[in-house]
Formats: sequence, C-alpha cells, structure tokens
Amino acid sequence: MSGTFGTLFKVTSFGESHSKGIGVITYGCPPGISISKADIQPQLNRRRPGQNRLTTARNEPDQVNILSGIENGLTLGTPVALFFTNRDAKPDDYKNIEHIPRPSHADYTYYKKYGIRSVSGGGRASARETIARVGAGAIAEKYLSEAYGVEIVAWVSSVGNINACNLPVNSISRSHVDKTIVRSGDPKSADNMINEIEKARKAKDSIGGIISCVCRNVPAGLGEPVFDKAEALLAHAMLSIPAAKGFEIGSGFASARMRGSEHNDRFVKKGDHLGTLTNNSGGIQGGISNGEPILFSVGFKPTPTIGRIQETVDFNGNNVSLAAKGRHDPCIVPRAVPIVEAMAALVIADLALRQEAGRSIIQ
Repeated sequence: MSGTFGTLFKVTSFGESHSKGIGVITYGCPPGISISKADIQPQLNRRRPGQNRLTTARNEPDQVNILSGIENGLTLGTPVALFFTNRDAKPDDYKNIEHIPRPSHADYTYYKKYGIRSVSGGGRASARETIARVGAGAIAEKYLSEAYGVEIVAWVSSVGNINACNLPVNSISRSHVDKTIVRSGDPKSADNMINEIEKARKAKDSIGGIISCVCRNVPAGLGEPVFDKAEALLAHAMLSIPAAKGFEIGSGFASARMRGSEHNDRFVKKGDHLGTLTNNSGGIQGGISNGEPILFSVGFKPTPTIGRIQETVDFNGNNVSLAAKGRHDPCIVPRAVPIVEAMAALVIADLALRQEAGRSIIQ
C-alpha cells in the first residue's frame, strides 16, 4: 500500500509538499510508553528547513500536533496520529515548470503512474514528506529505548569527496554529531564539507554525500528469514528516503575484495553471552541481529532541483531551458541524519514486536 511501512509497528503518512500539512498515523505502538511532545520535537527540529545557512530558505516551525493515541503522557495502544502544518508553502514558485519534468526528479514518473501529478513542489516525492517519518520514528525510538535501551546515532560521513574520519563509532552521540552544522561529528572535516556545500550553492548547483548510522544495544535474535532479513528491511527503509541511491552494511562492498579468513567475525565470550572480535557483518548474520552494533551507510545523490540552467524538454518533447525556482537544499545529507535514524528505529521496533509475538507462541 502506498504510504504505509511496517508489519506490526506500522506507519502510514499522508500529505504533499505544498498542501495544508503532512500527517502520520502509527499503529501497533505498545500501551504505557511514556511519550510527550518533548520526545518528538527535538528530532523534528534537526530535520526542519531553514535551520542554518546550509539548508533551504523555506522556514517551517514544524511543531508536532498530537491528535490521538497518547493521553496523560502515555501511549494508549491505539493508533497515534501526528500532524504538521505547512506554514511557508509557496506553490506559485513552481508555475514556470508546470509543463516541464525536472531532470532526475519524479515529475515524469509520477505523471506516467497516475496520469496526474502535484505541480506545486514535488508533492509526495518531496523530502517534505519525511517529517512524517521523523515523527513516527521518534515514537519508535522511545519504545526501543524504554524496552531495550537501544541507541541510534547517524552522522554525515562524507560530502562529495570530503570524508569524516577517526570517529568514535561505539560511543558517538547526537550531541557530538550536532557540534557542527554539517553534522559530520568530525570538526576537522566539517569546515571542508561546509565549503563544498557553499560552493555548490553559489554555483546554483547541488552536491551529494553519505550518512553512516550505528544502532547500539539491539538485542540478538531480531530478523525474519528469509525475505524479511534485518538488513533487507533496513535497505528497504533507507532506499525509500528521497534522494537515497545506495546502501551497505558492515564491510559492505569492501567485502567483495576480501578473503573469508580476513572477513570472518570470530566469536568470543563477552560476559554471559557470545560476541565477536570484529564487526564486518555489521551486527547482522543470516538476516538476524547478533547483539553487536548494527552499522550501515546510505548514499544520497545531489538534490535534483537546482537553479542552474539545464537544457531539457517539456512534456510534449519541445526543447526548453530550465532554471528551477523554489527553495531547495544544496546538499540534503545534514538534514537527512534524523530521517535515517527514524527509519532505522521503525525497522528495529517492528522486528522487536515480531520477535515478541513469535516468542509468545514458542513459550
């Protein structure tokens, strides 16, 4: 179903970029979880547009409105509905491209699928839709934190050819990541990343990057072989994010250049359970979490809507010169950090509920 994700912990989002607002309904959140606006708003603030000079100039407060499912600060076990009002929409900015499919955007494909499309912004294909994911993800995170002590932290590991390095992956925190506006977690590389983004903006262009993420304290045993493997669902979730073009977990593509003796994660005794000396598997083996930190990366393409003149054609095939208006990020990755965290939380929360359901049957 379009707009719905998950099996037991399920979310459905609605709304377009320049409609009255964006909303999300979360099904399956267990009752009795302590959640308030204060648990949801911080992640929304990290995603919101207009937060600094590296983001779109669109200025949305993105304040969460809790419509149902939470009373006196506790979840009721019923659907939790959140709504976010669009206050700075400017649909007229897109009048000049009403009949022109923007290169590498979803204008053409949405039209071919539905025979109609939203001409004000990107509609459902816009990154504006991701506010719903972040709101629902904050609920999933609170459940995971209370039930298992799970911690999820993402950071910008590269912008263009500039890489963050020497990060303390096993202890990195969101406060550490947010010390720089580019969210690299690495002050040494942050200035170079910022310069790359600002150069792209001045050239009326855009630039891509990579976000890495670690999920700590995920219990062993989560994942549903053979088709709903934990890494398969994470890949599904991450590649559903607008502009995401690549996913790798653990050693990823580097493993294709390694031998088994080099890549294998040897088991050792860690207290009252088994662990591994290395983590080339990225915390998942056979599609099931092994108790080690889950570590993965997501590659994002440059923002497709740019102000630079591009030679293209309109929907009738006539040659046109396009210089898109509107307000867009020159690099999406700093604002996508909480989106990656949210989607990871939704996957892990869903797998945790599926594991609990299976365990009750086994017992």
